[in-house]
Amino acid sequence: MSGGDVAALIAASAFVLLVLFVAVPLLKLGRVLDETRNTIRDLNESMAPLLTELTDTVSSTNKQLAKIDQITESVSEVTTNISSLVAIFSATLGSPLVKLAGLTKGLRSTLLGKKK
Repeated sequence: MSGGDVAALIAASAFVLLVLFVAVPLLKLGRVLDETRNTIRDLNESMAPLLTELTDTVSSTNKQLAKIDQITESVSEVTTNISSLVAIFSATLGSPLVKLAGLTKGLRSTLLGKKK
């Protein structure tokens, strides 16, 4: 075996070691990419039911909000009607009652004042 053969054998061995040294990280990177692909596939499979459920929830919420709007409008109408009734009551009976109360107070003070 000559010196060139030994040098070639050493170079070939170094190249094999270099390939093995580089192959290990490449294999690990391949496994990471496989796991990433599997994770993305699982995420895509589970995303469709989640989006369907979210759509159903939003739809149900919108229906409930529409009902609450109707209730709020009804309460507003009732409040307006009650306010109108109070105004009519106070205009119809309030003024005569105030006058009657003033009259009774005046009569009472007059009658109690004369007894002394």
